[in-house]
Amino acid sequence: MAAVPKLLVVDDDPTLVQLVGKMLAGLGEIRFATSGEAALKVADREAPDLILLDAQMDGIDGFEVCERLKLRPEFADVPILFVTANDDEPSELRGFAVGAADFIHKPVREPLLRARVLTHLRLKALADELRHQAGTDALTHLPNRRSFDAALAVEWSRVMRQHDPLCVLMIDVDRFKQYNDRYGHLDGDHCLHAVAARLRSVLNRPADLVARYGGEEFAALLPGTDLEGGCQVAERMLQAVLELRLPHLDGVNRGIVSVSVGVSCVAGIEGQGWDVASVSASSLMERADQALYLAKAQGRARVASLSMLPVPVKPSSRDPERAGVAQRAD
Repeated sequence: MAAVPKLLVVDDDPTLVQLVGKMLAGLGEIRFATSGEAALKVADREAPDLILLDAQMDGIDGFEVCERLKLRPEFADVPILFVTANDDEPSELRGFAVGAADFIHKPVREPLLRARVLTHLRLKALADELRHQAGTDALTHLPNRRSFDAALAVEWSRVMRQHDPLCVLMIDVDRFKQYNDRYGHLDGDHCLHAVAARLRSVLNRPADLVARYGGEEFAALLPGTDLEGGCQVAERMLQAVLELRLPHLDGVNRGIVSVSVGVSCVAGIEGQGWDVASVSASSLMERADQALYLAKAQGRARVASLSMLPVPVKPSSRDPERAGVAQRAD
């Protein structure tokens, strides 16, 4: 069953907001905002599938709202339709320059409004499906590395704005080369498919993601999860794979297939600003990879973790000394 599209209607005239909402009845789940500031907050909670945006508003106008949203990766493919009383060329050119997909001119007419909204929703659905196919691993049916990197970019953008924790897991099938050598590549493919299904079964939240990162390596992304929570998920993944009881005579755990997991987490320091230059998505991934190496060095079939803390900005100095990333091995 296809998901119900989410529409966001933004206008500083509450009467027009209600009117547009009635015109769009039945096309999706409709949310409203009556200012640019409110629109950014509503969109931040969950990216809509389409935004109808008044160009002229007090405070943050529609052009600035559009520009701010289009700077964030999760809104790159969300169509934004300007609803405006201006039909001059400079206004439309400015709108397209900041990322608008289309213009609807006031006074709004219901047949034209519904037709344009439906057109852009269909185009987005088609583009989403193509992206899904391009971003899915054919063997395991998990998201592939491209999808994982895109999701990481979105979540990292959220981390930088909200300073919420973010956990990354790197997962490797132990001694998989030996498995392929002994049992053959067809059984190797079956093993990866089975392991992928078990890893996915552990994740229950919609925002959590596990992907095939490459070869016998998987990666998981756990937004809003601290290091302790990430390690708990990693332990459940490890046990879920052991419960498959796939024979692996060259394995490291009672002759069955096992995985090693490296966990890393970035967590904010409450009440303090961040030195953003001290952390990056790539450094978080590197830390998770180091934790995976540690798990292998300790004998495989286990979980190892390494956290990282962003350096707090020093308010007493205009040019604080970079102290590097505070790191702690658990």
